[in-house]
Amino acid sequence: MNYAALVSAVSSYTENTFPTVDMNLFITQAEKRIYNAVQIPALRKNVTGVTTANNKYLACPDDYLSSYSLAAIDPTTGAYTYLLNKDVNFIREAYPKPTSTGSPKYYALFGPAVVSSVITVELSFIIGPTPDAAYSVELHYYYYPESITSAGSTWLGDNYDPVLLYGTLVEAYTYMKGEQDIIGLYDGKYKEAMGQLKRLGDGLERQDAYRSGQARVPVT
Repeated sequence: MNYAALVSAVSSYTENTFPTVDMNLFITQAEKRIYNAVQIPALRKNVTGVTTANNKYLACPDDYLSSYSLAAIDPTTGAYTYLLNKDVNFIREAYPKPTSTGSPKYYALFGPAVVSSVITVELSFIIGPTPDAAYSVELHYYYYPESITSAGSTWLGDNYDPVLLYGTLVEAYTYMKGEQDIIGLYDGKYKEAMGQLKRLGDGLERQDAYRSGQARVPVT
């Protein structure tokens, strides 16, 4: 289901034609509800960067939401070392002197950089110990993919559109202050579709038959 098909379906179900700005809001709100309820592969992204010698901070991508992993790559051997996620106070206590340098072992999410009451950098990482050289780093992280409202089509719309359709219908019919039984029906269909999507994203895609065996229903 692409954007045009989704808009057409919502208009048909609700027997209403919404302004584009309102329709897009319904869709993006539904997408965020879905993306915060199940971890599908389309929410994963990876980027590479480079630390700066004697600088304990590393910028986060603009669309960063949370980490899956952060690895430092040895500049000589190319070996990956996955950093352990800690809190800022752990790193400050473990390495109280910023001049104490070495190969990175830990990282923590650091708050926004503010200059003259203006946020100049939304988020960054603090590394411990302070890198002693320029290390290549590889970050795997969670982000919101481009909305179907601007992309036209997305993984979610192409591969499991019921949850997107019913999620959008819940938002649209709530906006219309529709009948509670109809809202309840749409919400029930949304939850049913979400359960099936979670089975895929949080279940089937995290295992295989070799490691976990084939899915089986007990016979009584």
